[in-house]
Amino acid sequence: MRFITVNSYEELSRKAANIIASQVISKPNCVLGLATGSSPVGTYKKLIEYCNNGDLDFSTVTSVNLDEYVGLTGENDQSYRYFMNTNLFNHVNIIPENTYVPNGCAENLEEEGKNYDKLIADLGGIDLQLLGIGLDGHIGFNEPDEFFVGATHPVTLDPSTIEANARFFVSMDEVPRKAITMGMMSIMQAKKILLIANGSNKKEILEKAMYGEITPKVPASILQLHPDVTVIFSEN
Repeated sequence: MRFITVNSYEELSRKAANIIASQVISKPNCVLGLATGSSPVGTYKKLIEYCNNGDLDFSTVTSVNLDEYVGLTGENDQSYRYFMNTNLFNHVNIIPENTYVPNGCAENLEEEGKNYDKLIADLGGIDLQLLGIGLDGHIGFNEPDEFFVGATHPVTLDPSTIEANARFFVSMDEVPRKAITMGMMSIMQAKKILLIANGSNKKEILEKAMYGEITPKVPASILQLHPDVTVIFSEN
């Protein structure tokens, strides 16, 4: 594991974008596992800049996202499909049909999870998976639990996650209580993992996840078992 501490969110975003860009350049038809939330926004802005400057080509890249809220369509401005479209996909030359996000409106979420895992397997797995980390140690929407869940699955969000995500909604009541998330199997089978975190409030959970006991009560702690993890952290 490489743990890189930087001095600013700008530097974090630049370093993360450079790692992702290097993956795309070295394997133009790579599969990128992508994340949402506030942490990767700066990284995506850098990738857009590289693409618009002609330094990066997404035309043969495929992406698979970690998760989606249950009940929100892609047209809903709080859905993760909408987030990805507005923060990355609409601004680079990736083919829309090659961008995948779990369907939170599927009639059968268990079946949707199986189909999503099959999709990832059929693509040959994920070459580089981008992750953030929640204050409770969640990655994707894999919340603290009694065991690690391998498959893509529906999940009831932890109260701390709902509270953290409330800033994106008009009120707490509007925050979805359920989501569908990629499980630990597809995440851990990614060839490379890049985890980014910013803010002094993430320092304690990062140390616990990266250097503490490996336990499903701190979901990100499973990353200690992965052979190729890079963590970039900025307190600012």
